Amino acid sequence: MAQRDYKALLGGLLTGFLTEEDPVKAMLEWLLGELMKIESEAKVGAGRGKHSGERKTYFSGYRVRRLDSRVGTLYLVVPKVRKGGYVPFFVAERKRSEAALISLIQEAFINGVSTRKIERLAKSLGIEGISASEVSEITKGLDGRVEEFRTRQLKAEYPFIWVDAIYEKVRAGGKVVSMAMMIAYGVDKDGQREILAVEPMWEETEDSWREFMRKLKRRGVRRVKMFISDAHAGIQAAVRKEWVGSSWQRCKVHFMRNILVRVPHRDKARVAEKLKQIWLQPDKRSAEKLAALIIEEYESRYPEAMRCLEEGLEDSLQFYFFPEIDKRRLSSTNGLERTNREIRRRSRVVGVFPSVESYLRLITSYLIEYSEDWANEYAYIRADKLGQLLESEQAQAAS
Repeated sequence: MAQRDYKALLGGLLTGFLTEEDPVKAMLEWLLGELMKIESEAKVGAGRGKHSGERKTYFSGYRVRRLDSRVGTLYLVVPKVRKGGYVPFFVAERKRSEAALISLIQEAFINGVSTRKIERLAKSLGIEGISASEVSEITKGLDGRVEEFRTRQLKAEYPFIWVDAIYEKVRAGGKVVSMAMMIAYGVDKDGQREILAVEPMWEETEDSWREFMRKLKRRGVRRVKMFISDAHAGIQAAVRKEWVGSSWQRCKVHFMRNILVRVPHRDKARVAEKLKQIWLQPDKRSAEKLAALIIEEYESRYPEAMRCLEEGLEDSLQFYFFPEIDKRRLSSTNGLERTNREIRRRSRVVGVFPSVESYLRLITSYLIEYSEDWANEYAYIRADKLGQLLESEQAQAAS
């Protein structure tokens, strides 16, 4: 009977929501109202208007609280409490990235650089009205946290560091330009991933990458065994000149793309399948032998592609010098690429960022959340495997 009553109640609620102009928004407002009721009564120690020996304080009316969410602007009726106050947990814990996205849209309007696309984006998020004071309040906390994250002291040793750059359109000096955001994440001696650096640059050159590397040093990084990246000449030069003694691994995925762009479309799948087997071999010697066979088979038909394979092969096999570590972790920048795709998925709807600051604020806010999530996950590389690597190197150095 209780179960039937529960189903009837739920059915009645859902029927009521369906009659609303925005059923999902109405459902969310109701749910948040119920959560506030439960949370506030727990804080007070008693329900509204009820006697209880466990009462700690009393209710004192309500206040209307605006909440901008992904389903639209909600107006919550928040209970007021006499002592201690009450702020709903979902208001206090709103994600930084959500606040950054809202502040970005608001900033575009306030600075007078809004476009129809930005207006449509704001409407699609259900944001009503633009307030300069709201922008100031939101960005004040975000900018401080972003700067703290970007300048924090780093650990002395990260055995492996992945680096890459993403590009977005930014409004600067009254015109729209393309700007690079350089990103690095590393694995520490415990095998945990960590976002290390987020640096905006106007161009991806050797000088800019060298300055990027120097900043890592100034923030405390002293030892890196290997960098993993695509074949950008600036990154290669920066690693070679700033990190003497560190090796560089060319991302096998980017390398394959570089090779296959020189192969006719009709043969790409067949050649790609053979190329993949190179980096699946049990050791470096076997990989080199297989590559030699592939070059011999195809060099007459695709000379440019095979020349590319031959010239870049050695740099793409550096992960074999760390046999203790899972080769899938070290042979490509896939982990960083996935993170960048998630960032682009959200930034793509913005189109043109209204300022460099808004670009940096949004991207860094996302990366802070990724870094926090990684801290609660299992190690990206097993700590015992890293320990074996460090011990073997120490033994070699001693001998």
